[in-house]
Order: sequence, then C-alpha cells, then structure tokens
Amino acid sequence: MRDDTEGATGVELAGAAQRRSGLVSEVLEGLRRPEKSIPCKLLYDARGSELFERICETDEYYITRLELAIMEAHAEEMAELLGRACLLVEYGSGSGVKIRLLLDHLVEPAAYVPIDISKSALEQSVLELSKLYPSLLVLPVCADYTEAYEIPKPPRTPARLVVYFPGSTIGNFTPDAAERFLAHVAHICGAGGGLLIGVDLHKETEVLERAYDDAAGITRAFELNVLLRLNREFGADFQTDRFAYESLYNPDLRRVEMYLSSKTDQRVSLDGEMIALHAGERILIEYSYKYTRRAFAELARSAGFRVERTWTDPRDWFSVQYLLRH
Repeated sequence: MRDDTEGATGVELAGAAQRRSGLVSEVLEGLRRPEKSIPCKLLYDARGSELFERICETDEYYITRLELAIMEAHAEEMAELLGRACLLVEYGSGSGVKIRLLLDHLVEPAAYVPIDISKSALEQSVLELSKLYPSLLVLPVCADYTEAYEIPKPPRTPARLVVYFPGSTIGNFTPDAAERFLAHVAHICGAGGGLLIGVDLHKETEVLERAYDDAAGITRAFELNVLLRLNREFGADFQTDRFAYESLYNPDLRRVEMYLSSKTDQRVSLDGEMIALHAGERILIEYSYKYTRRAFAELARSAGFRVERTWTDPRDWFSVQYLLRH
C-alpha cells in the first residue's frame, strides 16, 4: 500500500512524508562533502517552476525556443511513430505546452500520464488539458520520476507505452547515471515501447554560458530560490544575500556547471546540523551535459535503445530523438 494523498484534481502525492525525510538526508549528505552540492530537483517548487518558465522566455535560453520549433514542424510525424492507442507518459511535464503539440496529432491515445515533482504546476496543467482535450484520459502523478512510483493503468489496454522526456533534462545526469536512467526507462517501456527525448547538442562555449546566465538575472534568482525553499520547507537559515551565482562551461566534462558561491565565512543550520562555509566556497546546484549525436546514440544503445529518428534545428544546436527499445 502506498502512503499517498490526493488533491482536488486527482494529482497523487507519492509518499510525501517519506520523500521529505529522504530529501533532508540527501541535502545534508551533499553539504557535508568537501565539494558541496544540493540536489537540483529541489529547484522546482511553485516559485522555482514559475522562474524556470520565465528563463525559457529569455533570449539567451535557446533550448525551449528551438525545441518548440522542432515540435511544431514535426509533431505529426512524431505522432505517427508513436502510433494509435499508445499510453503516453511524460517526465517533468511542467506547464504542458509541448505535450499539446503531440496530443493534437495522436490517434486515440489510451491515456496521458504527466509526472512532475511540482504539485501546483501539475494541477494547473491537468485543468488546462481537461478543457482542451475533454475526451483524453489524464492520469497525473506527483512524484520524483527518478525514484519509485507507479504508472497508473488505463482501462483500455494500450498498444505500446511511450515515454516523453522533453527539454534537456537528460543533461542533468552524469553519463553513468544517464545510462542507468535510460535503462530504467527501457524497462518501463517494455517490448515495442519508445522514448521521445530532447537532447541538447554540443556547441560554442559562449552560447552555452550565456544560456545559463541571462542578463536579466532570472537564472540567478532561480538558483538562489533553492536556498529559500530549504529555509521555508526544511527550517534552514540561509541568507541569500551572502551568496553569488556563478556558471561556467567545463570543457573536460562537456557540461555547464551552476554554483552558488559563499561571499563570506558563514555557518548555516539545517535540521539541527551546522554547516560551515568559507568565503569563496561553492555549492554545486546543477549541471547540464551536452552531447554529440554519436555520443548520445552510443549512450542510448548501451541502455537498451536504438535511435529511430532525429530532428534538429538548422544550426544543429538541439535535437528531439525517438528511440525504440531493442
């Protein structure tokens, strides 16, 4: 039996109390290390989700703009590959803007299962989708899709299960973790299943660094919000004015790294434990790996998929790829 609660829109909260306890332990473990870190999944509370939507509208953040253009140009072809009566599961569904491009072309989907860690964003998306697609069965799950959860079973047996993983979120995993994650997705999809995934491609350092440090400072506010969330939900006492935001491209690892750097020597309390920070000491909040087409194809193959189709923008900056379990 799962320890779940349910909201007014039917959004399930997967083990909320247990998840909170686990997050506190995970945060403390990261802050005890010599190279400190905070799990990037904590970025996406209601305020964080709102800020991320604003980041997606900045000139510097090309990812959402290019992905939407690719989806608009090729959604019908993508829907044909997914096929009639598929069960479509979306990881990190957010506002639900991209999924509508697919839903407009899907033929008699068995159901749509949006999974998101932000309850407020999920509820809003479900309400909007119910108005736009009144005949669509929507089975939302509020959960961390990297942890244990159950995919609801629709009344009608689907022809296949397809996972939709938009954006460049696969880049938030190290390559080893990405392989394990994709292997898990392959297991969920089962024989004949597929994965439609956004993959950010390698490009000039200047373009990458601008994308994660916009002139308006929205990304800075987004990263600092994780400290405010720790204060509000976990009783920490971070003072955000004592931290600076830094982002840089690491060419050896081919990833953009985002840090909060302590401006002074300070001590921070979390769950009864004191964490010492020295002036200039950095906390890694998130990173985003960038792939070549060949490197991602090899990663997918090692996880049990083969790349069936790839769509990109004219400059080859971003890709949407359809993978089949082999």
